[in-house]
Amino acid sequence: MEEKNNPLSPHLQIYRWQISSLLSITHRIVGVINILAITIICFWSLSLLLGAESYLIINNFLQSFFGKFVAIGLCWTFSFHILNELRHLFWDLGYGFDLKISKITGVLALLGSFVFTILIYLIGKNIF
Repeated sequence: MEEKNNPLSPHLQIYRWQISSLLSITHRIVGVINILAITIICFWSLSLLLGAESYLIINNFLQSFFGKFVAIGLCWTFSFHILNELRHLFWDLGYGFDLKISKITGVLALLGSFVFTILIYLIGKNIF
């Protein structure tokens, strides 16, 4: 067999991460987390059929520090997924492919998700 001198694909030692690749990976991970969260929320809603005891167990979990952390984290995942999906929608329409615009919209999606999470938290706490 003849040995070819084709160049190797870039590997982790020389590949330089970009905002678009990081947001793409995060978008996929967050999508999986969101579908699991929606499934758990559906089962939590269905637990009302089993009586108040099963509902209160989950409600007590949400009142704990870890439960509040999970709830705020899910607010961020949903916010990020929505904003990044809007970014992809504009790409599908043919806008925002310029490298500079792509970086700006990526940073806006990331920062906007944190802003939306804080707003949702403040609305939930009736401070807003």
